This record gives sequence, C-alpha cells and structure tokens, in this order.
Amino acid sequence: MIELIRLVKQFGDLIAVNAVDLVVPRGQFFALLGPNAAGKTTTVKILAGLMKPTSGAARIAGYDVQEQPLEARRRIAYVPDFPFLYDKLTPWEFIRFTGQLFQMPEERIASGARELVARFNLEPYLAKPIEALSHGTRQRIVIVSALLHAPDVVVLDEPMVGLDPHHARVLKDILKERSLAGMTVFVSTHQLSVAEEMADRIGIMHEGRLIAVGTRDELRRQSGTAGALEQTFLSLTRQEANLREERAKSPVTPSPHGA
Repeated sequence: MIELIRLVKQFGDLIAVNAVDLVVPRGQFFALLGPNAAGKTTTVKILAGLMKPTSGAARIAGYDVQEQPLEARRRIAYVPDFPFLYDKLTPWEFIRFTGQLFQMPEERIASGARELVARFNLEPYLAKPIEALSHGTRQRIVIVSALLHAPDVVVLDEPMVGLDPHHARVLKDILKERSLAGMTVFVSTHQLSVAEEMADRIGIMHEGRLIAVGTRDELRRQSGTAGALEQTFLSLTRQEANLREERAKSPVTPSPHGA
C-alpha cells in the first residue's frame, strides 16, 4: 500500500509537487502519467526515500518513508529511469549483492533469481562485467535485482526505456502477475499505452498537481471523451491549463473585511 498525504516539494519558487493526496491499495497496478516537468519523477524519488518532501508525508505499507526509512525500504523496490550499477561487478555478483542487502539466505537468492534471470534471458551475461553490457541488458539486471526480494511495493520510473519489445512484454507480464498476487505496482511513465493496457487505476499530474485519478472509464467520463486514453489525457491536461489561465487573468477581489 502507498499513501501520499498533502505531499509538497518546493525548489526555491518552483512547486514541483503541490499538495498531492493519493492512496494506492495493496495489489493495485497504478500508473502515473503527465507531461514533462509535471512532477512525476520528483514524486517517485520521494516515495523511494531519495528526496525529502518540503511538507506532507509518503508511506509504504504503513511506514513513513522519512521517519521510518529502514522499515519502508525493506518493503519497497525502486527501478529508476537511469539505473546505477557497479560496473566492475558481473550481473550475478550484483544480483547476489542486492539479495544480501535485504538479508536473504543464499538459497533464496539463488532460487528467486533463477526464474527472473531465465525470463529476462540473462543467462549468457551472468559472468560478464556489467560495464561491457548494453543499456537494455543493464536495465534487465536492475529489474531482476529489484524484484528479487519479493517486495510489498515496487516503484518504477519509465521502466520500458531501453527494453526491446520482447522484454518489455516480459516485464509487463511479471508486474501484472505480481500485482495479482498482492504486490502494489506504481509506474511513472509517459507511455500512455502502458497505462491503458496494464493499470487498474491511472493518475494524471500537471504542473505539480494530481488533477485526476480513476479507472480508464472514470477518467473518460471526467474528461467528456469516449476514445483512447490519449484523448482523455489531452482533454484533462488542456482543461487544467485553461483553468489556470482563467485564474491568472481573474482580478483579485478585495476582502470585505480587509484593512
């Protein structure tokens, strides 16, 4: 379960995340959409414990990410858009190292990795140095390492970037299987097709605000559209932009109780 409570992140005068409230229940596949600079990656980094909010709170499985970081991190896996790996290690050494960080017994590391390694076709690369591998292969290694300890929550930022169509399909299948088994999946993406195909619920961010949350049908009704998610997304973000423009043009009415 994920909870965001009046979450705010401000950089100087820029409010990157503006009073976001959200609950993603256990076992739900949630997709966060938004144009560039909408606040998606900032939200994800706060969830992952990599960035401190200006105010508000983020909770993973009931644990506050800032106040109870160890408990929260035991229950979450995070896949960034540009993953960091130790280039001098082999993929197997990195996977094993990740399992040890979560205090997994060696036999559980081996058994947990076996299926994931096979599904992502990583066997030919396990003994090669990571620095010699392609971006797509490195992305697969990070995904395997993230899912190894069977987290309660997995948070992914643009996870399909760098994956070929076959391995993108493998990742989609695994995430859906895990969510059906009770894992909460939170994906931040600009790929509307991923959200339309996979998500139980979708959130749309625009200029730091979460402007809409719901199923595909609920978002269509809210936007007044009947077609693909792209039409819904464009309609809702356009409505929000128009509303902000109108507010900016409206004169400020003095309070009748003013000084």
